[in-house]
Amino acid sequence: MRIAIIGRTEILYETAVRLHAQGHEIGLVLTAKAAPEYIKTEEDFERLAEALDAPFIQSAKLVDGFELIKSFPPMDIGISFNYTGVIPQTVIDCFRLGILNAHGGDLPRYRGNACQAWAILNGEKRIGLCIHRMIGGELDSGDIIARDYFPLTINTKVTEIWAWLDVRIPQLFEDAVCTLEKKPDFILERQSKDPKDALRCYPRHPEDGRIDWKKDALDILRLINACNRPYAGAFCKYEGEKLIIWDAMLLNDGENYLAVPGQITRIGDGFVEVAAGNGKLRISQIEFKSELIKPDKLIQSIRKRFC
Repeated sequence: MRIAIIGRTEILYETAVRLHAQGHEIGLVLTAKAAPEYIKTEEDFERLAEALDAPFIQSAKLVDGFELIKSFPPMDIGISFNYTGVIPQTVIDCFRLGILNAHGGDLPRYRGNACQAWAILNGEKRIGLCIHRMIGGELDSGDIIARDYFPLTINTKVTEIWAWLDVRIPQLFEDAVCTLEKKPDFILERQSKDPKDALRCYPRHPEDGRIDWKKDALDILRLINACNRPYAGAFCKYEGEKLIIWDAMLLNDGENYLAVPGQITRIGDGFVEVAAGNGKLRISQIEFKSELIKPDKLIQSIRKRFC
């Protein structure tokens, strides 16, 4: 099939490479300025387009996209991921099979932003990944063509989910394109239009990672895991300075105790234990003053507290 690549990130770049290797023709590469954390930049996409002998466009918006896309030879389908602008329905209609998008949520639930983090915070048993047809002007809607799941436990970090998405999204895009090439009318599932079936996730900010030690230890662990890399990390204060917690686990030592939440209850080899509002956590990796260290190297007394 003749395919347009629309968007950014190394995931989309790898998708284009895989589709080309499977014999599909890349008819257009359209990207926008990369975010600082991206491995693949707009220059990489331009070089890819040149190597594939495909037209290249760098644009943050597709306001006049209809005339732009129509000026190229007809294309069968578009593959979109992390594009900066809204893709209007007039542009989607330029493609015989529409435009596919990858979304890390179990649609129609977990639409929107930071879905993987919200799923961890919400105590879900799994997080979905969907390849769906886009509908102009709508968020994460449209028929689902392919789907997969990643299981979640109380110890799953968002880092693990992102690593899975990096690998799985290009594969699932390829599967969806292969399916539609053979069965253009294929639909795995039509998304419900009932508002009660949807769950909209709104953006999270670094300050949302502030730990409230009065909360249950399980809730704090979920926050630590949900704010993990590539995010800024769950944090608290230690002796007036910001301390980020990167690795922790629930602790059930059977001790009956009284402690102010945030109290250090034990210092061990490579870890410290901390009392929460209910239960304890064992902390095994922290960042303090931009240094990644084991907490027992910093904390030397059980008279100390996190706050």
